[in-house]
Amino acid sequence: MDNDKIEKYEWCADFETGVEIIDKEHRQLFKIINKLFSLKNSGKDSQWTCQEGIKFFKTHAMTHFADEEKYMETIGYDMLEQHRKIHDGFRDTMLPTLERELEQSNYSEEAVSHFLGVCSGWLIGHTLTEDMSITGKKQDYRWGNLFSDKEQEDVKKVITQLLFDMFRLEATLISDTYGGERFGDGVYYRLIYGTPDEEEKIEIILVFEERLLINTVGKYLGISTNVLDTMLVHAARYSARQFVSRAMSHFPDLEKYSFEAEDFLNYSDLKMLIEKGKQQISLLYDTGKGYFAYCAIAPRLLETGLGISILNDNATANVEKYLNMRNEIKEIEKQSSRPKILVVDDSSFVREEMKMLLGSDYSVSTVDSGIAAIRSITLDPPDLVLLDYEMPICDGAQTLEMLRSEEAFASVPVIFLTGRHDSGSIIKVMPLKPSGYILKTSKPADIKKEIDDFFINKTANK
Repeated sequence: MDNDKIEKYEWCADFETGVEIIDKEHRQLFKIINKLFSLKNSGKDSQWTCQEGIKFFKTHAMTHFADEEKYMETIGYDMLEQHRKIHDGFRDTMLPTLERELEQSNYSEEAVSHFLGVCSGWLIGHTLTEDMSITGKKQDYRWGNLFSDKEQEDVKKVITQLLFDMFRLEATLISDTYGGERFGDGVYYRLIYGTPDEEEKIEIILVFEERLLINTVGKYLGISTNVLDTMLVHAARYSARQFVSRAMSHFPDLEKYSFEAEDFLNYSDLKMLIEKGKQQISLLYDTGKGYFAYCAIAPRLLETGLGISILNDNATANVEKYLNMRNEIKEIEKQSSRPKILVVDDSSFVREEMKMLLGSDYSVSTVDSGIAAIRSITLDPPDLVLLDYEMPICDGAQTLEMLRSEEAFASVPVIFLTGRHDSGSIIKVMPLKPSGYILKTSKPADIKKEIDDFFINKTANK
C-alpha cells in the first residue's frame, strides 16, 4: 500500500465533548489507530505487530466503553441504555466480524485496512454523534426509538427463522441498519397496524427483490415465467401478511395491534418513509435467491396518500394498477438507459441540489454517508459516484479507500465533491485514483458540464 495514502487521524476541536475522562480516552484510541497504520506499513513482522496492536485497541476500547457508561450513570443520562446498545453492537457484532476476516485472510493488507477503516469511521462517527449527545451538544439522538437490545436480537432470530420456515431460505443478515438502498427490481409493501383506541399505529415495510418472489411464492404456485403477475402479487400479499403476523405473535407487547391497511409503494415513497421515520429495526438479508428487507417504523404521524392502497373492494383492480405502474417505470428506465449517478453527501441540501441539477439527464440516487454508499454500491453499482470529501462519520478518502480495496468495485469511477481549494487535499487522495474533482462552489452549469464531459469521454474511450 502506498505510504502517501491518508492513514493518520488528527485530533481536532470537533471531537471535544468537554468531559475529560471521555476526551482523554478518545485521544488514546486515535493514537492506537495511528500506531496501527504505521505498523501496517512498517514491513517488519507486520502480521504479528498488527495482531498484537489490534488486541490492544480492542482491550482499550472495551475499557473506554465501561468508563463512559459509568460516567453516564453518575450524571443520570437518560439515553444510557440506548448508548450501551451501540457499544454492545460494536463489541459483539462488528469487532468479531472484522476479526474473523483478519484471521481468514491471515492478516492480509486489505483486511487490516478494512479493519482500521471501519474502526476509524465508527469511532469518529460515534464521537461526533452519540458521545456529543451525552453533554447536550447534539440534541437529536437518532437511536431513541430502537427496540431494546434483547428485542433487537429476538427480532433478528425470528425473521431469520421465518424466512426458513416459510420459504426454506438460508438467509444471511447483511445489515441491521438498512437505509432504503435500492437493489434490483424491488417490490415495496407496507402494512399498517393500529390499536383499538386509534392512538397508536406502527408500520411494517417489507422489501422484496422481484426475483425473490418469483423464486419462492412463484415457484409454489407453479409459475414458470420470470415476471410478476396479478396472481403472484396477491399470493405474495397474503404470504407477507402471514409472515408479519407470525413475527408479531412472538412479542406480547404487539398483541394490542391489529391489521388496518396495506399499500404498495414506489421507491421514492420507500426512501421518504425511511428517511423521515425512526426505524425501530431495519434488517437487510441476502437469501441466496434475492434480497429481502424488514423494517419497523416507530409510532408517529402516519404518512398517507402514498403508493397504491389495497382495500378488499378494490384489491384486484389496484394490484393490476400497481403492476402497470411498475411496468411503465421499468420501460421508461429501459428506454432512457440513463447513466446511474450516486451522490454521497451528508448535506441534504447538496443532495437535493445535485438531484435537481442532474436528474433530467441521469438516474440520480443519494445517500448521506460513506457507509451507506458502500452498501448502495454493493446492491446497485452506479456508473459514477459523486463523493463528498468531508463527511463526519466516514470521510470521502476513507470511503474511496474501502471501495478500492474491493476488487468488484476497484474500477467504479469516483469524482470528489469538495469545498477545499488546497492542492494538498487533492495530492493526498491521488493514490486512490479518483476520476476528478469538482468544487462545490462552482456554478451549477459548470458542475453539470463536468459531469456531461465525463460521460462523453467515457463513451469515446470505449
